[in-house]
Amino acid sequence: MQLSLWQLIALAIVQGVTEFLPVSSSGHLVVLAALMVGGDTGALDQLVEVNIVLHVGTLFSILVYYWRSIVRLLDADRRLIKLIFLATVPAVAVGLPLKKYGEAWLSDPLLAGALLPVTGLLLLLGSRFQRRAEDAVHYEQIPWRTALQMGIAQAFAVLPGLSRSGTTITAGLVAGVAPRSAATFSFLMAIPVIAGAGLLEAVDMARGATIHTPVAHLLIAALVSFGVGLASIATLVRILERQRLYWFAWWCIPVGMAVVVWQLTLRWHAV
Repeated sequence: MQLSLWQLIALAIVQGVTEFLPVSSSGHLVVLAALMVGGDTGALDQLVEVNIVLHVGTLFSILVYYWRSIVRLLDADRRLIKLIFLATVPAVAVGLPLKKYGEAWLSDPLLAGALLPVTGLLLLLGSRFQRRAEDAVHYEQIPWRTALQMGIAQAFAVLPGLSRSGTTITAGLVAGVAPRSAATFSFLMAIPVIAGAGLLEAVDMARGATIHTPVAHLLIAALVSFGVGLASIATLVRILERQRLYWFAWWCIPVGMAVVVWQLTLRWHAV
């Protein structure tokens, strides 16, 4: 089975929306892939290369939206580079072994469904800690302990169903970081993680030495994920400023429960 252009566009839209909105991109992509291809090994091979270009698209969304902050990182805010490095270490320490020894977990729709409600509960927790911007810490002032806490939260989000943006922003809010600043630091610390994940997948694809998808289709998918990702970042920042983080919980909890019921039903009939 070969994924059609429209299926690739659907995956790109889901990636662009869920990479930045706190509803777990990995969880949604795992579930959508299960619905689209089931156990078709040819389509699963194609999903690896599609995943790379979708990550590249959303990575450019961050680079474009936060280009001013990135320029400051390289100039006046170099202290933040050290904090971003510190926040990246836990994700690397968890992600690399999990990719090598726990690949089945990363693509398990049942696990994704079970963890989506956990994301919802974390978002409800985070919404209770949102503070007025003038009373909270801004991202330029984040202490190393808070950066490490957000990094540990990011490491847990390697699992499908746990939102990377949701867990890291919640960790920042609990530590007293202003909502917009929590989002800014969350997305800046996502740059090395998303780039690294895409690089690892590219290496896996290169070992196969075969591209299963037309290059034009891959470019279209990357452009779609980029455009949707850019809009999603702007949307989340506005929602955080309005202190409405809990909105996303009411999506994660019922969707996760529905996926669990669906998967348990499938596995019950397969026995």
